[in-house]
Amino acid sequence: MSRTPPHPTRDQIELPLLLDCLSDPTRLAIVYNLSRHDPAATELRCGDFNAFSGKSNLAYHFAKLREAGVIQTRIAGTTRYMKLRRKDLDARFPGLLDAILKSATRDAERLQFPECEVVSAA
Repeated sequence: MSRTPPHPTRDQIELPLLLDCLSDPTRLAIVYNLSRHDPAATELRCGDFNAFSGKSNLAYHFAKLREAGVIQTRIAGTTRYMKLRRKDLDARFPGLLDAILKSATRDAERLQFPECEVVSAA
């Protein structure tokens, strides 16, 4: 059985909260990695981000991203799946996510973004 924690609607996504959320290097690295996978369909598991930080710290960052409207989270059993809310963000703030991701891509090596370790689900 799958369940979904509360998310803001598209119209509830606020620019100051979004920018504040993405000012954190760990959260920016999470969004950067989510954007590098098939944005239309792919959900990544929270375990795919284990190289980023400890579980409780990651849970905090995922919650902040969800509450800001940046990611969609789905819970199935004990696994959380995340994907970027690109359509909602592009509709609400046209071009903003692309500009942020372009900058993040340019600076990824300097910022030392960790890479996701995507393991296919069994």
